[in-house]
Amino acid sequence: MTIEDYLEKPYWVIDFLPRQVPADSRGQYFRVEEFFLEHPRIDALYRKFANIVLKLNCYEDLSFSQDGENVSAGVEWVTNPAPKLIEQMVVKCLSAKRMLYVVMESSEEMITLGSDDMYMTVYNASERTLGLLGSLAAAEGLFVWKPEQ
Repeated sequence: MTIEDYLEKPYWVIDFLPRQVPADSRGQYFRVEEFFLEHPRIDALYRKFANIVLKLNCYEDLSFSQDGENVSAGVEWVTNPAPKLIEQMVVKCLSAKRMLYVVMESSEEMITLGSDDMYMTVYNASERTLGLLGSLAAAEGLFVWKPEQ
């Protein structure tokens, strides 16, 4: 399955908020978002994302690609790299304004993490994976929810 195939599948987000903020919300979402995008708060969020991916890798073989590079472009995906490298890929990739793609090898599910995003996106997730990710996210003070599509 290609990255484009995954992006057409149903998706959920792992976010610092428990649900989508309505467009007509009376709150100040954009000002709060700007606040959380500043250092050191965004760095702490990226570390939470790294922790989730690291813990997920205890249960699943994971393959990683920065910016969706693939074998046909001369760059291979890295499967089950060392934990330190996973942390570096998540934190540094996001800090460097790059996309990180993480594919769960056994189940055709994918996670994306994008620079300046305050959420992770999970595509084509099974109930089993959603349950596991829900527990891992909760341990980091984050939430899993399905956006209105």
